[in-house]
Amino acid sequence: MTTVQGARARARIEITAAIKDEARRQLAAEGAAKLSLRAVARELGMVSSALYRYFPSRDDLLTALIIDAYDAVGSAAEKAHAAAVRTAPLDHLARWTAVCRAVRAWAVAHPHEYALIYGSPVPGYTAPQDTVGPAARVGLLLVATARAADEAGGVVPPPLPDGLTPEAERLAADLAPDLPPALAVALVFAWAQLFGLVSFEVFGQFNRIVEDRDAFFATAAERLGREVGLTARP
Repeated sequence: MTTVQGARARARIEITAAIKDEARRQLAAEGAAKLSLRAVARELGMVSSALYRYFPSRDDLLTALIIDAYDAVGSAAEKAHAAAVRTAPLDHLARWTAVCRAVRAWAVAHPHEYALIYGSPVPGYTAPQDTVGPAARVGLLLVATARAADEAGGVVPPPLPDGLTPEAERLAADLAPDLPPALAVALVFAWAQLFGLVSFEVFGQFNRIVEDRDAFFATAAERLGREVGLTARP
């Protein structure tokens, strides 16, 4: 790469980052539904045609922001999981709760980005396949935590009602064929409850109801792990 090409590449990276930063500011101020390429260009002192060279449409910009948000919460969860493995390598419940706490901490610190990926759908926008991998990072990490515990003989998932067995087998086949169907169902229950808890806090449903939210969430996250069948180990 020549010096000129390198300078152009750096400039593109910097301008792309500036566009995303301004778009996130607009998300916070106006919400995703009102995100406008023209407004972003205007705030950055760019003509619209120049911005279109970076993001051809509003949906392309939204997709980039969505992928960034999923990757950010996924990275936070993975770092917390890795730290828990180093600290207590045999304690799978500690890994689980570390992931849950990291998800919550990221969401509370980035409420507008959280709302973009876990709030109301943006009218007229359909997420492309590119978002699927980033969106799965937290869920796959929870599955991996349960898998490691199962391989160590440390998981006892709750029994399945008879009527749920066919759905449990389908879920296990799609989600984690190597795990017992009862564990796959317990994981989906816990995954949904985790993000329900986080959404209630981020979107204000806990206002004037839950005061000590740190303690409340810590207890809830541990309970979710235990309901999956994880147990604490020294």
